[in-house]
Amino acid sequence: MALMVRSSLGVMPWDVLHQGLARQLGWSLGTVTIVVGTLVLLAWVPLRERPGLGTLSNVVVVGLAVDAVLAVLPAPGGLPGRVAFAASGILLNGVATAAYIGVALGPGPRDGLMTGLVRRTGGPVGPVRTAIEVVVVATGWLLGGTLGVVTVLYALSIGPLVHVLLPRLTVAPAEGSG
Repeated sequence: MALMVRSSLGVMPWDVLHQGLARQLGWSLGTVTIVVGTLVLLAWVPLRERPGLGTLSNVVVVGLAVDAVLAVLPAPGGLPGRVAFAASGILLNGVATAAYIGVALGPGPRDGLMTGLVRRTGGPVGPVRTAIEVVVVATGWLLGGTLGVVTVLYALSIGPLVHVLLPRLTVAPAEGSG
């Protein structure tokens, strides 16, 4: 997240919302990320989704980590550095997503919102996910979040990237468990 923020070329879709809220509230990006993650988890209640250890960790760790990295990571000079930051941010987010899904400790809050809505409404994954992303990007942009080429590249590349990485980062359950 911090690499994409420092690239100044846009951020991932949910971070458009996080940035917009951070700007409006005067809070850090990490604090907003934690609060939004918590609110999204509350939306799981009527959807009857169940969080795992990874779900709860995701809410707190991501917010703390982004603030810590942003505190020490300078913005790169020039377009090549910005592009490298953006590309690295997208790749590392793909690795992180595949890793936490692959160890089966629970989906992230935003992924669980999608799966819960799909299960409860019977709607197909694609349109449900797209609707969620469009709402958060539009709301974040209206609040002053950064919408840019990275937002579009992230949206187009994260699915295929996780698709390739997930089999490589999935841990098989131990014998006798499950």
